Amino acid sequence: MPSKPLTTYVTHQPMTAVQVLEKAAEIVAERYFHGDVFCSAKATKDFLTFKMGGYEREVFAVMLLDSQHSMIEFRELFFGSIDAASVYPREVVKVGLEVNAAAIILAHNHPSGVPEPSQSDKRITSQLKDALALVDIRVLDHIVVGETCVSFAERGLI
Repeated sequence: MPSKPLTTYVTHQPMTAVQVLEKAAEIVAERYFHGDVFCSAKATKDFLTFKMGGYEREVFAVMLLDSQHSMIEFRELFFGSIDAASVYPREVVKVGLEVNAAAIILAHNHPSGVPEPSQSDKRITSQLKDALALVDIRVLDHIVVGETCVSFAERGLI
């Protein structure tokens, strides 16, 4: 007697909030990050808000860009606690060289929701800008993600 073929049923689970935000970040990246769109601070802030806005601990990331400011890669590099993450300039330089980036946008979140840059945020931005300049990688901005976003470039801090 021939055996019946096994039937598999695919069940669809609802997406989690994190999955929804990840998908939104992908859509923003596909829609806006082609050509010279990195001139748009709003699109960059939207992308970073979707990528990093829901994190419960501090995460420091970089947007690695080519000479036309198109994104090569978004990479989360350092993970911290609820109010701090250690950032190592050597590792940021290494990643920039690894993908042959011409420019970088730095980003990190403040899980408290308050995006106001701290003195240590300003200090590490300056250190990273100096370190990356030694290998001809330009820092275009540093964006702090909270309930809203703060751009160092818009504030004249870069």
